[in-house]
Amino acid sequence: MPGKPQNISAAVRKILKEARVARLATLDAQGLPHLVPVCFAYDGKRFYTAIDHKPKRVPTERLARLRNIQAIPRVALLVDNYDEDWMQLWYVLIRGNAKLLPESARKEQARAIRKLRAKYVQYARGMLADDAAVIRITPERITSWGNI
Repeated sequence: MPGKPQNISAAVRKILKEARVARLATLDAQGLPHLVPVCFAYDGKRFYTAIDHKPKRVPTERLARLRNIQAIPRVALLVDNYDEDWMQLWYVLIRGNAKLLPESARKEQARAIRKLRAKYVQYARGMLADDAAVIRITPERITSWGNI
């Protein structure tokens, strides 16, 4: 059910809190996929990713992921691990809806930025502005596979 936390194992919850990178898949207005690596935080119910100070080719408001989410909010977030020992492979796939937090959600935005800064030292050292654009992903389905 949308917005209701899914019953996932403690091992998967641990991975989601500790994993360093994910891939965010969005669809553009024509239904074509767009995939980017993202840093993220998980609060046990929702996922957050922000637009940080790493160099971008276009201004924030023109980023494909933001335009795509506005057109089609359905997204997928993939957290995975590759290892030459294929017995160590795993992934967690989150499917849900994304939304760019509006200005009226300042408290949630600040909470998300605090979580991201706590997880990533680069963000704590200034790579993430206090007013950074934050994307909230509300999972509808979480599936996992492999050595978890």
